[in-house]
Amino acid sequence: MPLRRLDTIRKKLIHKNPYWEYWLDSYTLPDGNVGEYNYVHTPGSVMVVPADNDGKLILVKQFRYLWKREGMEFPSGGMKGDDPLVAAKNELAEEANVAASNWRFVGEYNPFNGITDEIARVYFASGLHEAEKEKDASEEFEIVRMTVSEFQTAINSGQIWDGMTLAAWILARPTVLDYIAAMNSTG
Repeated sequence: MPLRRLDTIRKKLIHKNPYWEYWLDSYTLPDGNVGEYNYVHTPGSVMVVPADNDGKLILVKQFRYLWKREGMEFPSGGMKGDDPLVAAKNELAEEANVAASNWRFVGEYNPFNGITDEIARVYFASGLHEAEKEKDASEEFEIVRMTVSEFQTAINSGQIWDGMTLAAWILARPTVLDYIAAMNSTG
């Protein structure tokens, strides 16, 4: 038996900033009563899993304000009305100072489905070359290159703890490993 759809009665915008909107919806509960649902709406996000010409993954280390500690993550960012691939290209240049000749969409996911309607789109990027784009004033990055083995060790040790990076890795891993295998068979 399929689950009953919860129909929206009304929507109310509570707060809006340049990055997200906070909404309160009223909806019909399965028993016919009215319930309320608070959530964050975003235009979506992108994450890029880049591998350089040596097969090393490129990540960025940055300070994460809420956690008061550094995080190591794949280049990523919120969409600002851009096409997802355009946004991914901009984030890679802005955060890792590289551009890519080859792009492959590897999947998408919702990072927190009870709290936000955000969809994160994940791309694999290769054929990297130097590029530079102006950074946001609130961002400062250290670029980190590591092998897949080093990356896995960093996950296991808790050095990589960002959930979006971990989810993107699950989607991109087969493509990355195929890319590295193809590089090793030709070189």
